[in-house]
Amino acid sequence: RAEEELRRAALVYQTSSEGMAVMNAQGDIITINPAFTRITGYTLDEVKGHNISLLNSGRQGPEFYDGLWHTLDQKGRWQGELWNRRKDGSLYAEALSINTIFNTDGTPHQRVALFSDITQRKTHEELIWNQANYDSLTGLPNRRMFREHLDQSLATARDTEQRLALLFLDLDRFKEINDTHGHDAGDLLLQTAAQRLRSCVRESDMVARLGGDEFTLVITHWHDEHRVEELAQNLIKRLAEPFHIGKETEYLSASVGITLFPQDGGDTETLLKHADQAMYAAKRLGRNRWERFTPAMQEAALMRSRIARDLRTALADGQFWLAYQPIVNLRTGHIHKAEALIRWQHPIHGHISPATFIPIAEEAGTIQDIGRWVFETAAHQVKAWQTSLHPDFQISVNKSPLQFRDTAQRGELWAQRLERMDLSTHSIVLEITEGLLMDASDATREHLHQLHAAGVQVALDDFGTGYSALSYLHEFELDYLKIDQSFVRHLHGASKDLALCKATIVMAHELGMKVVAEGIETEEQRQLLRHAGCDYGQGYLFARPLPAAEFQALALAHNRLADLRHHRLGVSTD
Repeated sequence: RAEEELRRAALVYQTSSEGMAVMNAQGDIITINPAFTRITGYTLDEVKGHNISLLNSGRQGPEFYDGLWHTLDQKGRWQGELWNRRKDGSLYAEALSINTIFNTDGTPHQRVALFSDITQRKTHEELIWNQANYDSLTGLPNRRMFREHLDQSLATARDTEQRLALLFLDLDRFKEINDTHGHDAGDLLLQTAAQRLRSCVRESDMVARLGGDEFTLVITHWHDEHRVEELAQNLIKRLAEPFHIGKETEYLSASVGITLFPQDGGDTETLLKHADQAMYAAKRLGRNRWERFTPAMQEAALMRSRIARDLRTALADGQFWLAYQPIVNLRTGHIHKAEALIRWQHPIHGHISPATFIPIAEEAGTIQDIGRWVFETAAHQVKAWQTSLHPDFQISVNKSPLQFRDTAQRGELWAQRLERMDLSTHSIVLEITEGLLMDASDATREHLHQLHAAGVQVALDDFGTGYSALSYLHEFELDYLKIDQSFVRHLHGASKDLALCKATIVMAHELGMKVVAEGIETEEQRQLLRHAGCDYGQGYLFARPLPAAEFQALALAHNRLADLRHHRLGVSTD
């Protein structure tokens, strides 16, 4: 029976798929089984008498092996995972168990090592771990790993009373470049941006990609707040360098928000929220800049959140109304035009300025419904005033750039609505800004073309405050040019503003456009613009924006006086 057991043990030893090695107490190899050779590449002759340490890969330091042998001496066995090196130099992972055979006096006699190759499993686990924790495009830590790292860094900072900075970075104009050059070019741009960000920080700092064109940076062990601000400025500078996409060269900018621990918050959620608010503040202030979080940003964010929420019910509850500001014919003095301006009378907060709620409506996606309501309301009003004031009365309506992306508000559909109301397409003038023309997509160009083809007139608002590229005036079919009030406000006989206004008027007339001057507040300004050939004027000299009933009364009185004055002078009012 003993011999049979020995033969059975020898059979297992020889045929096992797991590597085995019998060693003396010091780890010198006495014998091995065939699986040892298959896994390591070493034969018995090559390892007999050599210490098992000849397999060491170097990936585990001396302290690891000190701990292993200490456990063997204390407990007689050790079990774990480690990386070793084969005869050909390649590394492999193994699951290893070492047991000790003791002498009768309790001293170690021999050690038996049993191991299996788990390289494939470890590689697979590493792949899964990388996919779970790293962004596959840029190689940067992803949102999940970033949050874990930030949690750990905050815990360390609390324990050691260290400071920590969180930077939230968003690439400006990325969507435009991605749409223009395609997703492959966008991916290359993100990879390059990630490399530039990584080059700006220390090894101990983390740069992560949260998704899209948003990145975060966790900066630890800093002592001077200016160091963080300098870093933010350096990030912006590096990202402003040219990006080469094939044969094309593109330029980006970045908006960066900064928040600090412990000044601005003590937990991950609070710091993330504050960094995000600071980043959006940088965007609203012109982009290509950094902003430091302040408590006022939190108050503003809460207000924006409340406004965004209340906007969803304001339309249904009838809280909006339109005010109308007269656009006066500077030659005749008649009022046959008006600009419709939306007003919001909130039931709790009272009047809320369009400058406050329109950007929020654009972000929240409610601008489309509001825009449709403004158009419909203005169309019904112009129909009434074409009966009571003048058959060719026009109302100008401001249209958000985001409305041009809404297929339900295409140019021909607006024209069809006017026709269904038995209105001429000249009844409504759509006012747009230079920003829309700057970023005009093919869809926007088609939209503007449809409006022109249908007979809906278009006015370019705030001319002179943006890029004022003359190519826009040549490329797009525009009917009116509105001189911004910043050029009218300080207008007098010897001012440079008057020269600019005159040049704009002449240019517009040569291109077949009428000119409206905004912000007229004095009689001198009106006379200077009239003598310069400006067609129409708008401003507090004539009236502030008024409710419909007050506007009608004003226009009727104004037009009667104009008719009387021209009748006395024997001048045609056409």
